[in-house]
Amino acid sequence: METFAFLRLRLHLPFSIFLLVGLLTASTSSAQNTGAVSGTVQEPSGQAVAFATLTLHRAADSVVVKSEFSDDKGSFRLAPVAAGRYLVLASQVGFVRRWSAPFEVAGAEVKLPAMTLQASGATNLKEVTVVGQKPMFERLADRTIVNVEGSTLAAGASSLEVLGRSPGVTVDGNDNLALKGRQGVMVLIDGKRQPMTGSELADYLRALPADQVKSIELITNPPAKYEAQGSAGIIAINLKKDQRQGTNGTLNASYGLGRYGNGKYIAGLSANHRHKQVNLFGSYSYADRENFGALTINRDFFSYPDQQKQFEGSTLQENFSHSLGRSHTWKAGLDYNLGENTVVGGTVNGQQYNTVQDGTNDSKQLDAFGGPQSLYRSTNDRSYVTSNVAANLNFRHTFSTDSAGARELTADADYAYYDSRRLQQLNTLFTFPKDSTDLLDGNQKGKLTIQSVKADYTHPISKQLRLEAGGKVSWVHSDNDVLFRVPGPDGIGLVRDPLRSNHFIYDENINAGYVNVNYTLTGWTLQGGLRGEHTDVTGRPEDPKDNFDRNYFQLFPSAAVKRTFSDKHETSLSLSRRIDRPSYGQLNPFRTYIDATTFGAGNPNLRPQTSYNFELTHTFRQKYSIGLSYSVTSDPIIGTVQPADDSTRAVVSTSQNLGQQQYVALTLNAPLEIAKWWTMNNNVVVYYNHFTGNLAGTNLNAGKAAYNVNSTSTFPLGKGWTIDLTGSYQSPEVYGFFRLRPQGQVTAGIQKSAWDRKGTFKLNVTDILYTGVTRATSTYNNYVERFYQRGDSRVATFSFSYRFGNEKVAPTRRRQGGAEDEKRRAG
Repeated sequence: METFAFLRLRLHLPFSIFLLVGLLTASTSSAQNTGAVSGTVQEPSGQAVAFATLTLHRAADSVVVKSEFSDDKGSFRLAPVAAGRYLVLASQVGFVRRWSAPFEVAGAEVKLPAMTLQASGATNLKEVTVVGQKPMFERLADRTIVNVEGSTLAAGASSLEVLGRSPGVTVDGNDNLALKGRQGVMVLIDGKRQPMTGSELADYLRALPADQVKSIELITNPPAKYEAQGSAGIIAINLKKDQRQGTNGTLNASYGLGRYGNGKYIAGLSANHRHKQVNLFGSYSYADRENFGALTINRDFFSYPDQQKQFEGSTLQENFSHSLGRSHTWKAGLDYNLGENTVVGGTVNGQQYNTVQDGTNDSKQLDAFGGPQSLYRSTNDRSYVTSNVAANLNFRHTFSTDSAGARELTADADYAYYDSRRLQQLNTLFTFPKDSTDLLDGNQKGKLTIQSVKADYTHPISKQLRLEAGGKVSWVHSDNDVLFRVPGPDGIGLVRDPLRSNHFIYDENINAGYVNVNYTLTGWTLQGGLRGEHTDVTGRPEDPKDNFDRNYFQLFPSAAVKRTFSDKHETSLSLSRRIDRPSYGQLNPFRTYIDATTFGAGNPNLRPQTSYNFELTHTFRQKYSIGLSYSVTSDPIIGTVQPADDSTRAVVSTSQNLGQQQYVALTLNAPLEIAKWWTMNNNVVVYYNHFTGNLAGTNLNAGKAAYNVNSTSTFPLGKGWTIDLTGSYQSPEVYGFFRLRPQGQVTAGIQKSAWDRKGTFKLNVTDILYTGVTRATSTYNNYVERFYQRGDSRVATFSFSYRFGNEKVAPTRRRQGGAEDEKRRAG
């Protein structure tokens, strides 16, 4: 198999290089209307102020657009800057902040008069630190930003918990992420796509402490430069990056207490050393989190003799599980400036996650008259161990600037390896109709390798026109071997179960290229792009009849236009075509058992879903926005819970394609400053999902209007004290065959800064009313399931963080990676 993979790489490499070279060559006729802002920062004596912080603000509303730092001679340059009216704020420790006069950027470089900073009178006694607090939520033209750093949102929480409290984001009972009521979300962490979906992605995010997260970007309709994967949009998680000079770092620790006394510990350290051309950085965190889960299931079964619906019986189940998860997450990297315009870098990061879980299940199978048919109890002991390591090499070169602007070339090479193992012991004791036992022993081994190379080139042709082009080639190899054993015929020892065991090998190669054009003129911004992706996929399960080969090429156009009417009003319209390929786990037909009659399995017959997306947004004062979205999706992939066999009462949780999904949504965002001591951000999404299709002998033609409300209030009390209060509510909704009942959460937190803001103490409580539970009904012609799922969502957490080292900051540039588009479907 290794030789076969190597030959596939060699066959595709010439075409891939040709694709990249062709795209980069084509970019010689490209362009943009951007400018730059430069100047110097000095003291009244004329002495330079080194490493001052410069922030570029829109003049209309003071929203931060870009930030930079002056060099050791006090000089600074902010670029690229789109046409518009701006202000610059200069600040440094021990000085009074200074605003520039308003100025216009129209394509050329704007040279500002020298900005003189007066010494702060407070420095006669002690040094003063200039502090700026970002709002918890920011609404930009094409995205919503959740500023996690410095908020009580991050206090002792995991990244998954913070996502669940973000505007428009929901996490269902099966750990599937949805954005504005739509599933099919691409998750990036520092620009790299995670190779998991569902529960495995959720486990990864649970192991990633929110204290390492700087911000989360919610992008619903990305342009052609982004990978076409993710019909509902992109969730980009940006980790913290230290920008201070010299050697410095941050230490954090937290302890949380759950509903049943479950402990949750997190500790971490990040360090950074910056000197001249070299920047070294690294981080490590350890998490030890105890959780529980409870699930109540009621199932009714029906038949149709003589075309009349007849009740056949029911099943009642009570499940409880207890788990303990430990993780080690680390990262190390280097940036090196070869010259003023060229930077090379590399990072290596990894995670090891180990969880053990014990569960019990009590089940009753009843006949049509309520009499017992079968009574049993299952114990389910599982363990999951996974480790991964990823490496990235990157390069950026900025060519000399002419009247049109600066050309830039970036390139990335990525390699990632994931190794996982799941062990399971399912023991079932039947007490009716007779005493008997059943044993199932499972051992699943999985290996995943991802390799990719990418390049992007930006070429401004004129002050108004910019061309972007790039390409990417990726290779994925996944090998999953699951072994289930049952007692042998003689009752002694365990033998392989051929019905449940499976060995699945998956190979994927994607060659992608894009061209994107941006054109700007007074009051207008136009963007159009085309992305092409050629996909070659093979799947080899153990049963040859389930083999599949898929080879296809698809185009993904995108376009956007923004009209700025005044400083207060602007309207944008965007359109795009996107795709969701099934994850590697969704295609893998192996089984995972919950109890004797309930299991999960992949579906090798899954097809990709494609969607056309439309979004119209109007923004007032760069703060308040109202948006209208519409999409139509062909072959939508949905999660289902359905009978596994007509002759038994076994039920399988899997993924299926339906016929079509139509979606329309109205989004409102309103940040309010009610008083100096009370700011509030409100986000409302009203949407309608409609599904059509046929599954398990049931025709589906269902839809329902629903809404999601998220409101966060911040109360700065002075003297370093801040209180946050967040409330969210999800109305009843329909998603495929599921009808979900409403749920919501109330979360509160308080924090206190100390030691000149180097230390921060936080206390927060999530899901105070314990209303973040899932109740749903799944209905087919011959089967109805009602379930009630709850977990350890109400947690009180105390946390502490401390910044140490040099407080001076300097410009930094931290490259991300190029393997972001494969990494989510490996679950």
